[in-house]
Amino acid sequence: MKKSLLFTALVFSSLYFYAQDKKIAEDCFQKADYKCAEEQYLKLAQSEKIQKLQSEYYNNLGTAQRRLGKTTSAFKSYESALKANPMSAAVYANLGSIHGQKGNKQAAIDYLNQGLKLEPENADMYLTRAKIYENLGKKDLAAKDLNQILTFAPDNIYARTGLANLKKNSGDLEGALKDYNQLIAEKPESLLYSGRGDVYFKLKRNKEALADVNKALAIDPKFSQAHVNKALILFETGKIKEACASLDKAVSMGYEKPLLLEQYAKCEKK
Repeated sequence: MKKSLLFTALVFSSLYFYAQDKKIAEDCFQKADYKCAEEQYLKLAQSEKIQKLQSEYYNNLGTAQRRLGKTTSAFKSYESALKANPMSAAVYANLGSIHGQKGNKQAAIDYLNQGLKLEPENADMYLTRAKIYENLGKKDLAAKDLNQILTFAPDNIYARTGLANLKKNSGDLEGALKDYNQLIAEKPESLLYSGRGDVYFKLKRNKEALADVNKALAIDPKFSQAHVNKALILFETGKIKEACASLDKAVSMGYEKPLLLEQYAKCEKK
């Protein structure tokens, strides 16, 4: 009886410390302390015996490493996650995204296609694939993916802004501005102000662009893309020091620094 009670106590003690480790990892990630998150998720992944959970931890580990700029390590972690659970749509989504950012467009599309077979209504994967199609010059396929999202999520703000951005990137700035005005009239959100600010920026209406980006940050001070957009406007207006500070804020909020190397080069020249 004593042995049984001791065994039960050990099991509960193990589960308690395991739950604590998981909570620490999640808290670190939420606080954007990605070094801490990396250490905790690596420990969880290496000790986990249930493959589905191990895959989840490796997937989170990869994302933490990605935020730290450790792209090679992130690739390996995502691949370990896929090996542990080949049926994880989330892992296919991340592999598709990271391959797309590295310029491996076909590999990205292949992973996203696999992921969408598992989750046919995964908006994030459609959004990623649409962006890759756009970069490949296949704007018709990009628009098709964005419109597909609207068939099952008609209010998806990312799909709607994606369609507006297709107009913007095709040179139809006035059409994009009209779409953003409509979206903001319906529901003023940080994403929309930041997006409209970018349209104003491309129209060389820097005063209005900066006003919109500041509105976006007033709503959501942690919106990393808005900090990047603000930096671009500040660079354009010759405010280099302020622009570099905005880049640093974007990175501290989770924006991947390797994607900003061109902008940071301007900081080194100042």
